[in-house]
Amino acid sequence: MNPVATLGATGRGLAGALGALGRFVGFTGQALGWMLRPPFHLREVAAQLVQIGWLSLPVVGMTALFTGAALALQIFAGSARYGAEFAVPSITAIGMVRELGPVLGGLMVAARVASSIAAEIGTMKVSEQLDALKTLAVEPMQFLTVPRLVAATLAMPVLVAVGDSIGILGGYAVGVTRLGFDGPTYLRNTLDFLEFWDIASGLVKGAVFGFLVALSGCYFGMNSGRGAQGVGEATKSAVVLASVLILASNYLLTEAFFSA
Repeated sequence: MNPVATLGATGRGLAGALGALGRFVGFTGQALGWMLRPPFHLREVAAQLVQIGWLSLPVVGMTALFTGAALALQIFAGSARYGAEFAVPSITAIGMVRELGPVLGGLMVAARVASSIAAEIGTMKVSEQLDALKTLAVEPMQFLTVPRLVAATLAMPVLVAVGDSIGILGGYAVGVTRLGFDGPTYLRNTLDFLEFWDIASGLVKGAVFGFLVALSGCYFGMNSGRGAQGVGEATKSAVVLASVLILASNYLLTEAFFSA
């Protein structure tokens, strides 16, 4: 292969990636700016709280239940090698509230919400409804993006809290019915070792993840290509970007909260 052609292709790819990053950062800045400007469309925010929060409870709850149960089994199997079975309740709870609850909940919401937002706004763009809003002196960014960002940021910490509780109960059920733990002792060991920052870090992660999920969906919806194929590509890209942002920001937030 011609090295000059390879270098040129690499340069074009890098320039394209940097351009896409710049457009996404610019979109984020615009969205944050519109969040501070009235009117705030509270009715639309309430509607999105139902769509993003309430309707996501089943998938988040089921994910957390089986994750907590499986986590308790895995921790018991590992700790039994060292005679440390007593640590199963506390490690299960800490693992759920710090990491698995927020991350898996965020990924489930990303699959459901980012795709839905991208498809909805992308379809509106294809059918020229966004242009119609502008002719009515309604800014699409303020009317469509901001309510979804606010609703997702508010709903995700609640979903994380519910998911954490269900996950801990899943671990409790397995611990008591399968692993031979006494119920009151399991709960006492769970509560005694949980600290404020364990819970707070998970809730902060939830808020950040919710914002990123809605931001990804809105960005790709607003920039969707024409036709059904364009909307499909926007939907796929929104889920992929939201998932990557969740995993990357999870590391950064974990580093911020728990680095020595």
